[in-house]
Amino acid sequence: MALQKNVPIRMLMHNTRCSLPAARARQLAMYLCHVVFGRTLAEIGEAFGRDRTTVSHACAIIEDMRDDPRFDEEVCALESLLEQGGVPSEDSHAH
Repeated sequence: MALQKNVPIRMLMHNTRCSLPAARARQLAMYLCHVVFGRTLAEIGEAFGRDRTTVSHACAIIEDMRDDPRFDEEVCALESLLEQGGVPSEDSHAH
């Protein structure tokens, strides 16, 4: 997710508030952990150093953002890639 969103990995796991792009990347990573990998909100919260309610909020934000067809297409592509066991490369996110 850090590579896909051009956000340093340390910012995804950072335990304080950060820039909006880093926060969105972290929210998307949490969402994908829940949807693709079936992890519980508590498990994801523990992994990211957040409360399960924060993870729930992140998932709700991403669900709302999926109303945008372009964003939804991007999320679908990431879901598919992760379901196949792939890792996004730098070339896969060039627009």
